[in-house]
Order: sequence, then structure tokens, then C-alpha cells
Amino acid sequence: MALRLEPGTRLVVATHNPGKVKELAEILEGRFELVTAGELGLPEPDETETTFVGNALLKARHAAEASGLVALADDSGLSVTALDGAPGIHSARWAGPSKDFSLAMRKVEERLEEAGSEDVSAWFTSALAVAWPGGPAVVVEGRIDGTLVFPPRGDRGFGYDPIFVPEGMDQTFGELEPAVKDGMSHRARAFAKLKAALL
Repeated sequence: MALRLEPGTRLVVATHNPGKVKELAEILEGRFELVTAGELGLPEPDETETTFVGNALLKARHAAEASGLVALADDSGLSVTALDGAPGIHSARWAGPSKDFSLAMRKVEERLEEAGSEDVSAWFTSALAVAWPGGPAVVVEGRIDGTLVFPPRGDRGFGYDPIFVPEGMDQTFGELEPAVKDGMSHRARAFAKLKAALL
């Protein structure tokens, strides 16, 4: 049987990150009733996988089993070419326990200086997973390439957005109108694939 997500389905979004919830809600265009793992008091699982896809699946399955609802999870991060793809799956960890991304962005800048590389190319990856309680799961991945700028610019978006300029643009994700970012981001690209698979 083909897996479908019916409009109006109650989905648990497996995240405790308000920025991510807001962005997913925009991309989902009000098709579903969203409740977050945080609102349901679900614990965050340890992200023990070595890939975005693995961690997205792990989070979606965990939330689906814990809540009895269909779960949507996103695992995403920034990868820097000159840092061999770091921070990558550790993107949130670089922000420390207080999730301070100004600290994380500074760390990226420091590591680039230490590497002595002129290469400021980077990319964002988003893996989106949907899991049914006790059932199947679907996972897709989207990517957008760009370059890094310092100091950070713009206070829109979240995470590493203020240092990332997507290809073909001259503003950072932190400066772009949310609708423009949501139309082209790694998360939007992953969602387009998810939509094709499930909607």
C-alpha cells in the first residue's frame, strides 16, 4: 500500500527547537495539525547515528513510539568544505548546552582561521523523516550550497543562518525574507521530495 499523509493529520514534530518548528510550519503550509515533542514533554533521544538521515529517522521513530502519533523529524546542519564537512551532524552541539549559535558561528570562524584556508564554501543539509507508530518510515534529504561570511549578518532565521550566503544570492539566510528562504532552503528541498513521496 502506498504511504500517504492525509491533510489535517495530527503530526508530532520531533524537535525542541522553536526556530525549526516555525520553519517547518511555514513549509507545511498549514496542511497538518502540528504538536511538538517539547509540548508533549517527550524526552530528546541521544543522536547516536553518524548521518543526518540516520538521526532524522531515529528522532522520528522515537517520537512516534513515545506519542502514538505520526512523527516528523528534521536533522540538519552546516558543513564547511575546509573543515572536512564539520560541524555537520554536530552542528547543534557546537552551540553548547545553552544552544548559543553566536558561539557556534565564532567557532566556525576560528576553525577556518586555524585551518588557514581561503575556501569559504559550505552547504546546509536537511534530512526529513516521517515515521508511523510501530510502522514504516520515509526519509529524504535536501541540500543547498553557498559560502560563509563573517561577521554574521541579519537577525532572521536561526542557527548558522547569519553566516551563510546561498548560491546566487548576496544576502545571508539571516537577512533574507523568510518566504524567500523557505522557498529555496535545504529544508524546502527536502520537503519537496517528501511531498512527492507522501502527499
